Amino acid sequence: MKKLTMCVAAALAAVASTASAQDAPAYENWVGAFGQYYSADRMKPEPIGGLTDGKTIGAEFGFRFDPSWAVRFELNRIMLNSESDNPFASSNDGTQVGADMMYFLPEDVAYFFGGIRQQSLQEDNYRMAAAGVGKHWTINDHLRLITEVAAYHDFGQQFHEYSAKIGIAYILGVNDVSATRDADSDGVYDAIDRCPSTPAGTQVDATGCNIDMDGDGVLNGQDQCPMTAAGVNVDAKGCEIKDADNDGVIDSMDSCPNTAAGARVNAKGCAVDLDTDNDGVLDSRDNCLNTPMTDKVDSDGCSIFEKKEVSVALDMLFGNNSSVISNPDSARIQEFVSFMNRFPNTQAVIEGHSSAVGDAGYNMTLSKKRAQAVRTLLINEYGLDSDRVEAIGFGETQLKNTANTAAAHRENRRIEVKVTALVEEKVNR
Repeated sequence: MKKLTMCVAAALAAVASTASAQDAPAYENWVGAFGQYYSADRMKPEPIGGLTDGKTIGAEFGFRFDPSWAVRFELNRIMLNSESDNPFASSNDGTQVGADMMYFLPEDVAYFFGGIRQQSLQEDNYRMAAAGVGKHWTINDHLRLITEVAAYHDFGQQFHEYSAKIGIAYILGVNDVSATRDADSDGVYDAIDRCPSTPAGTQVDATGCNIDMDGDGVLNGQDQCPMTAAGVNVDAKGCEIKDADNDGVIDSMDSCPNTAAGARVNAKGCAVDLDTDNDGVLDSRDNCLNTPMTDKVDSDGCSIFEKKEVSVALDMLFGNNSSVISNPDSARIQEFVSFMNRFPNTQAVIEGHSSAVGDAGYNMTLSKKRAQAVRTLLINEYGLDSDRVEAIGFGETQLKNTANTAAAHRENRRIEVKVTALVEEKVNR
């Protein structure tokens, strides 16, 4: 860790010292090769632990799609050492793949990144979040020196690891920043703007020129009535739409232009007993005149409903020998509570489970603690009625994965909850 801290400090100091000296370059795509100092979590692998610092070698590809943002993919070989005082630990080699979104500061002073890593070490796999800071240092027109520090958080085991990278990038191509410039802010890039000095707020066409002078939504090139008063409804030609009798049929298509107010009319504007919502029931006996087109209706023209079962499940994993909820405000818990609040007549049985490692009696107690921890969270933090939530422990009696591996043990340390309810849904035609 001490070595990594020194690397971080050196990298940040170097970035700060050149912040004012860099010119704004065009943004670039690249391929690169690198080496890393890698600090592994000493509790890894579970359950024996024992891994320590190591190194990686790898390659990366970056695509920078505008001056500030890029995506990067990397693949590397990871080689970790073991602690000398742990007789059960051994060195562990494997591979790691990753993908990042990168944000470059102005003038390429530095970049920040965040993404994911999939790490495979012998029989164990780890999925981790990654975040860090780095910089590309210009060597010549085609080469950049890569420096970078990063931190990693394992989603399954809560491991925390760190790395410091140095490498070489080869520039594949340079993108022209001016291609995305819009000097008059009219939404048309200068490279294709035939009217580059359009006043602010003016509506323009794809060339930045064809203005809608009367603001009716029809561009001048297609507007046959270019001086329509503001706020008037117009047709596709930009001319005012008139409906003298307000029956919904414009005068140019109205065969009955003096229809009485409120009368039901057909497409020609003449009064008639219609089926306004096209549900097969005439308006004169339709008790639900605005039924959606997708709904199946009864003889009164109203939507038909049928009962349907809906459900929500809540699955949670716990750390080894732990009943602590690592993420009590997760989206999954909030979704479960929302379902329970939506259907207040439902009840939930929280089932706690454990892995098969250790004493069966202790595992039964631990599983009950896990179930009770979730019940307490739902009652105290989310306000569910205690009468609606029951906690039961099953210990190791209902293993989800019977293999004797760390991955299987992780899968078995869990909480399972499923709640169902009946709702009425519309029947489609």
